[in-house]
Amino acid sequence: MNSNDPRSSDFSYKKYSLEQLDNWVHDALNCEDLTPQDIYDTIVKCVDDSVEYHKKHLTKSIELLSLLKGHREVDFGVGNDEPWEYDAAGGKFPTTTEGTQKDWVDFWEETYYPEEHSKEQVREFEAKERDYDAKRAQLDAEYSLIKAAGGYEWTPESNHSKYYYDVDRNK
Repeated sequence: MNSNDPRSSDFSYKKYSLEQLDNWVHDALNCEDLTPQDIYDTIVKCVDDSVEYHKKHLTKSIELLSLLKGHREVDFGVGNDEPWEYDAAGGKFPTTTEGTQKDWVDFWEETYYPEEHSKEQVREFEAKERDYDAKRAQLDAEYSLIKAAGGYEWTPESNHSKYYYDVDRNK
């Protein structure tokens, strides 16, 4: 028996599951009839189904726990028209049903809109960013030299003679 056989003593379900996922992804990517959107939609539906399944069992478990603790009436919502969500501790809170999946993605995902900037504007911005990075690197190098020479108390040598500062030039 090998390690992929569930009857084997060194069988790892985690490894087996990930290998099956890897096989599925390769199969889906190599299927000519599937689009990336089809694959994405299927994965999202799978996760949504899992969430709904566990929500159903969570609600059932909360009701049973409430009954076991001596509570006879369990009310999880004001009415049938008001949906409620439950956290892991059994607390309830209203859900918002006003948004769509696209609204969620638009809110949380950073999206680049190429029509907002012309190619020239993007090039100009990138040039400024490169200049900033170069100047920052130069300042960091100078700071390292100052720090190595003893810190901020260090003053660079002057190009003037030692008598330059003896003369008051404000007269």
